Amino acid sequence: MDPRVLTWVICLLLRWAAAQNSLEVLNCCEGDVLFLVDSSGSVSSYEHARMLAFLSELLLPFSLGQEQVRVGLLQVGTKPRLEFGFDTFKRQSGLQGALKSIRPLRGDTNTVEALKMAKDVLRKRAGRGGGSGLPRVLVWMTDGVKPGDVVGPMAELREEGVAVLVVSTGHGNYQVLRQVVSPPTDSHLHFVDIDDMSIIKDELRDALIEILRAERIQVRDISTDSATLQWRPVLSGLTGYYEIRFGQVPSGGGSGGGPGTSQSIGGSQYQRVTQPAGSNSVRLRDLKPETTYVATLTSKSNEQDFNSLSVTFTTKPEVLSPAVVTVSESGQTSVRVSWGPLQPDTVTSYLIEYSALPGGKLQTVRVDPRQNSTLLRGLQADTTYLVTVSARHASGKEKAMSVKMCTQEGEQWDFNGPWSVYLTLIKHRQREVALSCKGATDGPSLLDLLKHAPTDRARVSFYSDSGPGGPPADHGGK
Repeated sequence: MDPRVLTWVICLLLRWAAAQNSLEVLNCCEGDVLFLVDSSGSVSSYEHARMLAFLSELLLPFSLGQEQVRVGLLQVGTKPRLEFGFDTFKRQSGLQGALKSIRPLRGDTNTVEALKMAKDVLRKRAGRGGGSGLPRVLVWMTDGVKPGDVVGPMAELREEGVAVLVVSTGHGNYQVLRQVVSPPTDSHLHFVDIDDMSIIKDELRDALIEILRAERIQVRDISTDSATLQWRPVLSGLTGYYEIRFGQVPSGGGSGGGPGTSQSIGGSQYQRVTQPAGSNSVRLRDLKPETTYVATLTSKSNEQDFNSLSVTFTTKPEVLSPAVVTVSESGQTSVRVSWGPLQPDTVTSYLIEYSALPGGKLQTVRVDPRQNSTLLRGLQADTTYLVTVSARHASGKEKAMSVKMCTQEGEQWDFNGPWSVYLTLIKHRQREVALSCKGATDGPSLLDLLKHAPTDRARVSFYSDSGPGGPPADHGGK
């Protein structure tokens, strides 16, 4: 084979392998990693550059940022310096650029002072709401020359829950370094020549993943009958699958069934679903409203053991339409009635009933389930109505809600004389004007009054205070 072709094939394979490694780490972890890098005078510029290049390769596959891995770097010198903190980089491009631009501090190996700074950085992160309970890791990279009294400060960090890992590129004191690392020592303490650091890259990365691997499970988008279960894809890059079992939280005891049957979770019947290794969520359906459930996620793989994770959640209460009824566009003879929420998938029809109070004739209107309002017409002015909106649901349930509403008053016209005319505009097919005239018998004639009616037709009810009792007489107008 042509050497150039062989070289090209090898490069492709290496790139593919790197991509596979990246996929295994991507989105798998959550926590904070602080690197304590020796850049004192005992470390040459070449050695310093090799350390940073090693970090660049080590961290490349990790996802950075919120709910991912956060990285900080603190250099050791006469005056230790925090080069960047946990919130500095949310993308690999920024982190990789920073690692290439860092210069050594030189001076003394003031590791004790650097550990004080490291403790403050890690404590601040742990004190924040977003970082509470998340893994914290300190990776100390040293040439092993005169590290100082580090056993005590490192012990304090471990007591506070910080995992300590050490990479020594020189002839450091094994007994001292063994005391400062967190167990297990064989995967957390590495002695390596500066030119051979790549041989520990995968092992150190695996140690970080083991600490940072996020086996969290959470529930999102909860509704009345469904919920989304979401987890970290811990099987990413492995063979296997996820098994999810969910059921109602039992109110009493009970016995479970066998595998694959309608078993119980603490006495309640459960449902079982599976998802492939590359997935990180599933939608749980056919749940009951306002019911507490427990869901258990088990990661199944022959390559690695994982703990089962459980979470409880409660579905939202069922909201049957109509849950709210409102009145708008109120006029003298019409008003718009609206309701919600609109549920066309579950409602077969709406019935609107309305009548004047007290004791008015009941009228009804039936509307389509896709409609959430209707205009009621032919109402009486200045009148109180009771309006009831009823929904018939496909499940057989019915729900009704009532409101009271008032139509607007009619317009009052005053004339020069003893008469007053009260006009009610009735907007229904034709404009009609009902005039109720009240005054002395020697007032203006009906013809004079009708001249003021702004319509083509009018119905006039006329009566006098001094006249005999009885209903008013109706007079057909112009």
